[in-house]
Amino acid sequence: MKVNGFKLYAFCYLIFLYAPIILLPMFAFNDATVIAFPLTGFSTRWFEEMATQPTLHLAVKNSLFIAVTSAVLSTILGIFAARASTRYRFPFKAGIMGLIMLPLVLPEIIVAVSLLVVLLGLGVPLSLMTVILGHVLICTPFTIAILSSAFQSLDQSLEEAAYDLGETPASTFRLIILPLVMPGIISSLLISFTISLDEFIIAFFLAGTQPTLPVYIFSQFRFPQAVPVIMALGTILVCLSIVLLSIAEYFRRRGIARSGGKDTGGFL
Repeated sequence: MKVNGFKLYAFCYLIFLYAPIILLPMFAFNDATVIAFPLTGFSTRWFEEMATQPTLHLAVKNSLFIAVTSAVLSTILGIFAARASTRYRFPFKAGIMGLIMLPLVLPEIIVAVSLLVVLLGLGVPLSLMTVILGHVLICTPFTIAILSSAFQSLDQSLEEAAYDLGETPASTFRLIILPLVMPGIISSLLISFTISLDEFIIAFFLAGTQPTLPVYIFSQFRFPQAVPVIMALGTILVCLSIVLLSIAEYFRRRGIARSGGKDTGGFL
């Protein structure tokens, strides 16, 4: 009885979680402007209308620039932090790593408002660069979590053997360590890219007059005639996110398999 009740709960939870995602493509390919049942017919015109909106194109370009830059910067910072936390001992290590990981548990609106107050107080104009700063702040803890697992699964004897053969610490890191953790780095880049591309709150506060894709989507919901186009755009974003997360999970598992570590769970 308990098992059947748990299965029923899991089934209802999955429906509650994924029903909105299933409804997105249904209304995106629906011919009607009104988002309601019954569906009137199949059409691709909402996808075609996206090609005629220059503001949408600008928002996409801005979001891609922010996401790529944030992913690269946060992954670089994550490599340094993960390497230091898994390889070395230093004073206040736990406290420092705790502060770095703090954005994982802080509400994003608190982070966004705090950054806004600090940046305006310093006289920094709001732009895409300030959004990148905020996204690096929230993406770095995720990269550290991914890369720490990759660095912890490394066999330290490989590094010691490289030193015995005359390699320097820099060449050992470049020739031995970096290739072994490369799947984790790729996974970190993809996860950071996805988080930055979908992030709304920090972009809303820090973008200034330059639109990003989530902010553009939010603004368009004021116009009922634009909602089907947003549904079509949302369908593309959901598919893109699923593909990126699947690739990231593949590289994460590949990295664990190459290093001989144990898989303790993942994104999918």
